[in-house]
Amino acid sequence: MSPFDIFMTFLFSWPGAVAVLAILASFIRQINQYERGVLLTMGKYSKTWEPGWKIIIPVFQRLIKVDIRVKAVDVPDQEAITKDNIPIRINAVLYFKILDASKSIIEVEDFYYAVSQLAQTTMRNAVGEVTLDELLANKTEISEKIKQRVDQASDAWGIDVSSVELKDIILPENLKRTIAKVAEAEREKKAVVINSIGEVEAASNLASAAETLSKQNGALHLRTLQSINDLSSDQSNTTIWMVPIEALKALDSIASRK
Repeated sequence: MSPFDIFMTFLFSWPGAVAVLAILASFIRQINQYERGVLLTMGKYSKTWEPGWKIIIPVFQRLIKVDIRVKAVDVPDQEAITKDNIPIRINAVLYFKILDASKSIIEVEDFYYAVSQLAQTTMRNAVGEVTLDELLANKTEISEKIKQRVDQASDAWGIDVSSVELKDIILPENLKRTIAKVAEAEREKKAVVINSIGEVEAASNLASAAETLSKQNGALHLRTLQSINDLSSDQSNTTIWMVPIEALKALDSIASRK
């Protein structure tokens, strides 16, 4: 038998059929719905494939799959110094996705690591531009500023940054105690102001009441009787009788007539 006849006999046998199917299967690549395929032919970029089954030529072609789902980067604790020279530790979480699969493979070696490092440096720089009070009061605005900077820098890598969220701002222990003392002093200040306002209003009301009573004949007597009645309601109270000057004058007038 000729070599061709031997090859055809092997090809149509069960081992031959299995070998052929295995070779054909090695040409097929599956790209899932959440992926994009970057095709390199002899080391050069050829195209970006959409999801589905694709056929490549082994050795000459290489398919790199890129996951385009949203990814979360946990930016670890970073030591930073605010504009008013206060050392703090801060961390964040960044969300991004791949818009251009070819750029994420060709333009940067490891896009995930690159985004993480870029987020860390950008976060430290952003913290250094604001004071501690501004950082604590404007976390949303500062997060948006970090997001815009990272998004702009990563555009060349085919990456879109959707959001950045500052999670924890860790202050030194001595600074925490100082802030607590300041807050306590502020509360005491407000309490003193409120008490003084109340005393001013009470004094004003008493002065107004005294003026009103002094203008009405017998008003002070009625007020005295009302006070005596209030005191006598509780038997445990010790009652001190106070006689108004008007009553003494009246008694003196009666005594002189006699």
